[in-house]
Amino acid sequence: MNIVVLDGYTENPGDLSWAPLKELGELTVYDRTPMGDTIEIIRRIGKAEIAVTNKTPITREVLEGCPGLRCVCVLATGYNVVDCAAARERNIPVCNVPAYGTAAVGQFAIAMLLEICHGVAHHSRTVHEGKWSTCPDWCYWDTPQIELDGKTMGIIGFGRIGQQTGSIAKAMGMSILAFDRHETASGREIAKYVGLDDLLAQSDVIALHCPLFSETEGIINKDTIAKMKDGVIILNNSRGPLVVEQALADALHSGKVYAAGLDVVSTEPIQPDNPLLAAPNCIITPHISWASRESRQRIMNRTVENIAAFFQGKPINVVNI
Repeated sequence: MNIVVLDGYTENPGDLSWAPLKELGELTVYDRTPMGDTIEIIRRIGKAEIAVTNKTPITREVLEGCPGLRCVCVLATGYNVVDCAAARERNIPVCNVPAYGTAAVGQFAIAMLLEICHGVAHHSRTVHEGKWSTCPDWCYWDTPQIELDGKTMGIIGFGRIGQQTGSIAKAMGMSILAFDRHETASGREIAKYVGLDDLLAQSDVIALHCPLFSETEGIINKDTIAKMKDGVIILNNSRGPLVVEQALADALHSGKVYAAGLDVVSTEPIQPDNPLLAAPNCIITPHISWASRESRQRIMNRTVENIAAFFQGKPINVVNI
C-alpha cells in the first residue's frame, strides 16, 4: 500500500516519528503542499491508496484526478478540508482524529485568560528592560491585575473541551454557565446550563468552544456583544469565523470588551488588514492550542490506528458514512 502525507510539518516538525506509518506501507511525506494548486496535489497523491492531510484540501477535482485513492485520513478533528460528499460517492472513507487535544486546548484557553488578567509576559519584559531596577517603589504594575475568584465564565459549546476549560476555571473559584444544544450529566456537574442571552448578560468571561456550523458562524457579533457586560473578556480558540472580527475590534476600541484572547481568526494565516491586529488588549496567537507534543503524538497514534483499521476492512472514525 502506498501512503502519502501531504502536509506533515505542523504535525511533526521533527520531534515525532513517522516509523509507525512506514510499517503500514510505502510512505511519502511532504512537509507542505501548495493548498491552491490542485494539479500539484493530484500529482503528489499519484497512485497512492491512502492520502493523509492536515489542511491541504481534498476537493472533488482532486478525488476525480486520483482514481486509486481508497481512504483519506485527516490529521485533525475538523474535516472540512475534504469534500466528504464527493468521497462518499466514490466509497472513500474519510477518517479524522477525535478528542486528541482536549487537555491542551482547555489549558490554552486558561493561559490566554491568565495573560489577560496579569500581563505576565509584559511585566517580565519590562523587568528585563530595566524598569524594576530603576523603580522608586518596591513593585509596580502596568496593567490591571484581575482576580478571577468569584467571577462568572460563560462557555458557548460545552463538549469535551468546553467542560475541560470549565473544570479548570471552576477550580480557580469561578462560577460556570454553559450554552449548548445538548445537556449532559457531566456538564451539569461543572456548569449551570442557560440560554444564550442569559449567558451573554451574566458572564464576566465568555469562552467559545463550539463547532463552526451555520448557526454558530458569527455568533459573536455587534448584537450579541451589545448584550454582554461592559468590560467582558472574550476567548476564542475554537474557530475564527465564530467571531465577526470588525465588531469585536470596534468593541475593543470602545472598551465594551475589555480584552480578547484569540488563537484563531477568520483567515489563516492572519491577513495584514485584519482589524483585530490594531485593536487594543487583543492577544492573538497563531493557532497553537492543539500543538503540544502530547496532543500531536495522539494524532499520530490514532492516524496509524485509522489506517490499520481500514486495511483490516473495519474503518474507524469515519465522518462521511
